[in-house]
Amino acid sequence: MTEFSPQDTAHMRRALDLAGQGRFSTSPNPRVGCVIARGGQIVGQGFHLQAGTPHAEVHALRQAGELARGATAYVTLEPCAHYGRTPPCAEALIAGGVGRVVAAMRDPNPQVAGKGFAMLEAAGIATASGLLADEARELNRGFLSRIERGRPFVRLKTAASLDGKTALSDGRSQWITGAAARTDVQRLRAESCAVLTGIGTVLADDPQLNVRDFPTLRQPLRIVLDSRLRLSPAHRIAGDGGATLVITLVPDDGRFAVCPAVRVRTLPDDGSGRIHLAALLELLAAEEQIGELMVEAGATLAGEFLRQDLADEIVHYQAPKILGSDARNLFRLPENPAALTGAGSWHTRSVEVLGSGIKWVLRRP
Repeated sequence: MTEFSPQDTAHMRRALDLAGQGRFSTSPNPRVGCVIARGGQIVGQGFHLQAGTPHAEVHALRQAGELARGATAYVTLEPCAHYGRTPPCAEALIAGGVGRVVAAMRDPNPQVAGKGFAMLEAAGIATASGLLADEARELNRGFLSRIERGRPFVRLKTAASLDGKTALSDGRSQWITGAAARTDVQRLRAESCAVLTGIGTVLADDPQLNVRDFPTLRQPLRIVLDSRLRLSPAHRIAGDGGATLVITLVPDDGRFAVCPAVRVRTLPDDGSGRIHLAALLELLAAEEQIGELMVEAGATLAGEFLRQDLADEIVHYQAPKILGSDARNLFRLPENPAALTGAGSWHTRSVEVLGSGIKWVLRRP
């Protein structure tokens, strides 16, 4: 097992920080940062910003210039070895004359998967990997889920009152959570490749589900599950010009011809007249290259993601308000007596105070 120095660790942490700056824009590419250093001195650094633009290693090499020769490159993911929209980064590192390359982790993408290291080693460059690998995996949880599991990393966003209610009995829900929580949701949307909801939420609230609080290089794809195709061009999610994918069980009748950014995809049902969620996730990964999927849905659809064990993370915003017993519940699920004696299906990852409420993040154990 390779041993790394405190200096190695410090440089890789800087590379991870740089990679995080691309969290709103690199999809479908991974988030990657690179630091080129001579001893303790950083001579070049960079991060990947957007698909089709130079990768992190290229930015760092350009900044380092001749100082890259004999230096160590710290990269958060194994350098690519294939020609895509940009040339291989392994070739750029070889041409730049670096003497050593340290990667946080190997790239499981079959187009890379060790080929980057092999290319570097064949050129006489020393390589090592595994430095801060857990942090690197977390940074690219969506990309890795798409490559390794063939489905997106699914984040279920929920919001409720102190007594676990999402709306009054007549459907009114604006606003249960405060401004700080709503701003945080905008950030989560910006990090996501796509935001998914159900037709019930669209008919009730007419949401846009886009990023509005700050400028972003790309908007997430909006996905509406609408088995009977009740969505119309008049709904904001269809008519605002943003990209929207409608998933239905009935044939497309052409109603969205006036909405060029809307696509309709008809899928077979799951055998019970509903959209097959697991099959949908596989399709989104394979055909839409969706890595991080955020679900903002009502009690029925959110409950289905939980019932079918399709959610990887819950981000729950809770407000210090009490709506009462007749208000609407957070999830529509059958009673679960086993929850009283079991260890629990979810583990708390973090709890944060946001305004007067809290943000509670949970993951599968």
